[in-house]
Order: sequence, then C-alpha cells, then structure tokens
Amino acid sequence: MAGANCSASLPQVRSIAQTGWNKAMEQQQFRNDAARQPLTCECLSDLIGLIYDCTLDPTLWPQAIRAVGDVTNCFAGMLVVTDLDRSEARLAHIWNYDPAWLARLPEYADDLAQIEKKILSLRHGLGEPGTASREMPEAFETRYFNEWVKPQGIIDALTLVVMRQADRLGTLSFSRHERHGLVTEGDLAVLRLLAPHIRRTLAISDLMDMKSLEQQTLGATLDSVTVGVVIVAKEGRILHANETARRMIDARSPILSSGGYLAATTSQISEELLSAIAIAQADETRVPAAAMGVPLEDTDHQVAVAHILPLASGHRRTQLVSQATAAVFITRDTAAPPTDLGTVTRLFGLTPTETRQLEQLMAGATLSEAAAALRVSEATARHHREHIFAKMGVSRQADLVSLVRRLVPPIRLPKDNGRRQA
Repeated sequence: MAGANCSASLPQVRSIAQTGWNKAMEQQQFRNDAARQPLTCECLSDLIGLIYDCTLDPTLWPQAIRAVGDVTNCFAGMLVVTDLDRSEARLAHIWNYDPAWLARLPEYADDLAQIEKKILSLRHGLGEPGTASREMPEAFETRYFNEWVKPQGIIDALTLVVMRQADRLGTLSFSRHERHGLVTEGDLAVLRLLAPHIRRTLAISDLMDMKSLEQQTLGATLDSVTVGVVIVAKEGRILHANETARRMIDARSPILSSGGYLAATTSQISEELLSAIAIAQADETRVPAAAMGVPLEDTDHQVAVAHILPLASGHRRTQLVSQATAAVFITRDTAAPPTDLGTVTRLFGLTPTETRQLEQLMAGATLSEAAAALRVSEATARHHREHIFAKMGVSRQADLVSLVRRLVPPIRLPKDNGRRQA
C-alpha cells in the first residue's frame, strides 16, 4: 500500500515519480530474500550517513528511501511531508511507483482518508513503525485495496509517522510485494532503528526550509534560520556561527566562546555538550540514543537545548565546511510544536508510558482522547498525567505545553519568510 497522506498533493507526487520510473524499471525490481545481504554495522553506518546527507541535500531522499526499502524487503516507497495549513506537499519523494498507478489515487480519496486517520490514531508514537496487515486489516476490504493495491501484487505496507505537529504531517511508507510475504518483526526492527535519524534529518531540513545548503551560500542560509547554529570542528572549535548564535555568544548565554571553542555557562554543561559533539564525530549511529539534546541554561535560568547534527562523515556533509565535526542547533523559548520528546524524557526521567501520554497531550488530545489512543482507562491516564505533572513541576496542561515547547527544537521559519518549497 502507498502512504495515505500522499493524496495531499498528488500532481506533485506523480511528477516526482515520473522522473525516476523508467530508470527504476530497467533494474531488477524484486530480489529473493535468500540473496539479500544482512544489515551489517558497516551497511547501517552508510545508510544512516546517507539519511543525514539528506539534511543538507533533500534531492538525495529518493536514494535514501530506496536504501531503506532494500533493507526492509520492500519494493517501493514514498516520503511525504504535508503543510496542513496550505494543504500541499512540503516535501514529496517517491521510489519505484508507476506514475500510471499514482494517477489513479484520487479515485480512492475517501478510503485513503480513513486509512490515514487510522494510522494517526494508533497507540504507538513517533518512531514506532507499523504494518497494514497487523494494524489495519479493514483496509484489505476497501475498493482501494481491491482495485489499486492488489493488482500491483502489493501484500503489505510498512508505515512510519516521522513528523506530527499542528501544521505538519510527515509519513514514510513502503509497499511489500507478495513475493516477499508480509512484513516481519525483523523489518520493523530495522525501521525502528533508523527512525530517530530520519526524524532528526526531517526536523532540521524543515528548519532549513527544505533547501539544499551549499558551501558558497552557507552564511546567508544559516542567517535566515531563527535558531542559533554553530558549526564546530574537533573538540568544539568554532568554524562558523550564524547571526542568532553570534548574539548568544556575545551575550555569553546560553552558549559562549572560550578561546574560540564552543562552551556553555557551566563546566558540567560544557562537558556534556563537548561529549555529544565527540560522539557525533566518532560514531553518528549513536547520536539519537546518546545525544538527542543537551540541556543548556542561560543567565535568566531559562532552559535551552542544543541539538547535534553530525558532519564528520557522509559524502554530502563533509563537503560543507572543511574540518567540520558537527552543526549545533541551539534553541530557547519557541511557539513551534514539538517534534521530539527525547530530551524531555531524559531531563525529567519520564517512563516510556509517560512519554507516550505526553506525546498525546502535546498533540492537543484531551485526557479521554489520550486514554483511548493509548488503550487505557481514563483513570489510568489521569494517574500517568499526575506523575508527569509532578516530575516536571507543573500543575496544568497549559503549563506543561509551555515548558515542553521551551525544550524542543523549533522547525519552521516565520510564515512571512516567503513561500515554502516542496
């Protein structure tokens, strides 16, 4: 099955798909499972590197989607990020779907809308992939399945929600051919492993307005970003800082320059920040687990967060700035909706169950809606909410939302920054 929200901008999707279709059909579409190479550490590292390269060059997404499809035994896939305010695709990349079939998708708009609604109502949050065969058996009884999915030999779908905000929705989906059977636990595990890297890449790409970042336009592009961005070399040596970051450095809050090296307001925070940068240089595959966000503190005792994008490897990223190890994105208070709660979880010691409920509350769900989505009683949901309030030092949901928004990265430019490009 294809991604449900591709119906948001089907003309754009079909145009993108047509470009690569002829070349794709010349290659072997299906591979036997027995002939497929295992996902080695080297292969995983290369794949994650390719995903991070998409941060700076979004045109690499079709290549990355194909690589992910290969390791999850799928034959076609699509990544769509929809701007819900404009009802248009902000980012749309397709791999291996026949444009003739894509042209027929509007005929099944009602079925696709129901499938999308079901995907978003599932209890798993960002980063947890799902399958059509296990979670949406009702989809196999629709006209969409019988007339569009089945004739192509598609037997299952692998879906991941990669961005979910008030004005953004992003899904990554893959189709499984009957030759390979249903999606397996192993396939889910691979996509689960890649999910945090994909989400980080999309969040930063969205901040960059989905444009390619070239070395010759580095300063102008980064100065258009509304958060602080510092590009550093080994041990945190500052190579470039955008205008927002320079103001932070001049104010010595929440970051500063110590002899030309990036530092924070306390030695302890500086050590953690430099450790995250070192991890990005040594093994970028560990970045989501070990350094999703480094909590900082400014002189007004407000919390800020530094998010790390590895630059030390990758064909595209290593060309940006010579000797660069990482790009550090620093954010303070923002009205942008959250894209990731990893930093909040780590800061306040939330359990996985509490984190899942926090995701629901941040998405605007009421207590009863959160309970339904998590498949627990309302009393249980209230119990978890009180634990979240106690751990985070708030007493109202409004205060909770305000606090989380100060801890997560903003991912959009002001709306008057010009028309966004898909």
